Amino acid sequence: MVREVAERSKRRSIVASLGSNGAGAVVVFIFANIVLPVPHGLHHETRLALINLGAFAIFGAVGFAIGWQKSKQLWLRCFTWAHEDRTPTADERDAALRFPLRQQTLNAQLWGVAAVAFTALNAPFSVEIGADALLTVVLGGLVTCSSGYLLCEWLTRPLTAVALATGVPERPVVPGVATRTILTWTLSTGVILIGVALLADGGLWDTSYTRERLSIAVLVLSVVGLVVGFATMTGLARSFADRIKALRGGLDRLARGDLDVRVEVDDGSEIGLLQAGFNEMVAGLREREHLRDLFGRQVGEEVARHALENGVALGGEARDAAVLFVDLVGSTAMAATRDPAEVVEFLNMFFAIVVEVASAHGGWVNKFEGDAALCVWGAPLEDPDAASHALAAGRALRDRLASEAIEAGIGVSAGRVVAGNLGAAKRFEYTVIGDPVNEAARLTELAKARPGRLLVSESALSRAGDGEAEWFELCDELVLRGRTAPTTVAAPRV
Repeated sequence: MVREVAERSKRRSIVASLGSNGAGAVVVFIFANIVLPVPHGLHHETRLALINLGAFAIFGAVGFAIGWQKSKQLWLRCFTWAHEDRTPTADERDAALRFPLRQQTLNAQLWGVAAVAFTALNAPFSVEIGADALLTVVLGGLVTCSSGYLLCEWLTRPLTAVALATGVPERPVVPGVATRTILTWTLSTGVILIGVALLADGGLWDTSYTRERLSIAVLVLSVVGLVVGFATMTGLARSFADRIKALRGGLDRLARGDLDVRVEVDDGSEIGLLQAGFNEMVAGLREREHLRDLFGRQVGEEVARHALENGVALGGEARDAAVLFVDLVGSTAMAATRDPAEVVEFLNMFFAIVVEVASAHGGWVNKFEGDAALCVWGAPLEDPDAASHALAAGRALRDRLASEAIEAGIGVSAGRVVAGNLGAAKRFEYTVIGDPVNEAARLTELAKARPGRLLVSESALSRAGDGEAEWFELCDELVLRGRTAPTTVAAPRV
């Protein structure tokens, strides 16, 4: 795939190089024959024209041959990895990014030799015409290099994207936005303005500039300026607009929550660094979201959100909360008689049901303790009807476990607890501590021996709304383990 892109880009770059040199030749022709005046008293004008024509043909052929050979060598040095269809090294990547600049350096050298050669050929006939030859060839080379760089950078962009996919340099390695804008201005405006200035200067002192010649010269320069200016400015504008549009599209997808968005990095300047910076930002957000997801799975989504919004610190605060404790029946015997992998699979199925039911009723699982789980309502987020939600979750969990043939005791209590981070500065967990937690755990032990498998404390029942409390009835006064005073408990009516 990369090899095909390289071959296509190579062919197009050759055509672009020929076109840019052709554009430089057109500039030389326009300035030499239309814009610049013929010096007064010039002798052997025909002989000079023949010399220049012959020199142009010879230098064009030799320059083309040398440029062709050097360009091929330069291309292979920069894009061998692409033709071999492999990943470039860091040095090969940087060489690929610099290819447009090095190609125009080669063009500049060839045009520089031409400028010296034509100046040397024309100066013996007239110092003025020698200076004109120098100016003309320099302007032609300037147009060649400017247009050649812009075209080459555009045509090799697919290979640039492939190279930058392996990594982005820390700093720009090619001319940036400012330089490209100046090159475009030079090509579309600067050369034309120089021509207009030379016309104006010649019209002031040279009588050979007739009204007809001035009109033709201005018309030609205007047409060339309009065509070239429109083409180059359109290309530059599209180059920037396409990348900005891609970044804008990426931001829109990111705003919609799509963290898999990525923009193509296809430039070695500050534009490429901006594209790469966007991708790095999204990668960071993706990692942060992944960590947040893991954090939420570890401590509960509500706790994670509370920690992210308010920060974390050791300590707690008193809250009115409801707790539900659930513990499997016969888990010790199961662990002794079943394969450990089978036990883990069963526990995961059991805990999945607990998490689903607790979440459906607005609570969260604070911790898993072997074969038991502690669910909380009212902390860290306030829940004015925490007791009702906990009781409803207890009934739903009892029914769901019964349908799955899973035996477990469930205890529910409510009251004042301390909720906060417990542990050390480098390792702590969010939990709830208080009598309701202990009470729910003791009720769970007793519930295992009850037919309904669910017991709730009077404190939870008294805090629940009538709509939920009517599902329960007070049944016993029991002395819970670790207590001396009896505790009134309730069980489901059915």
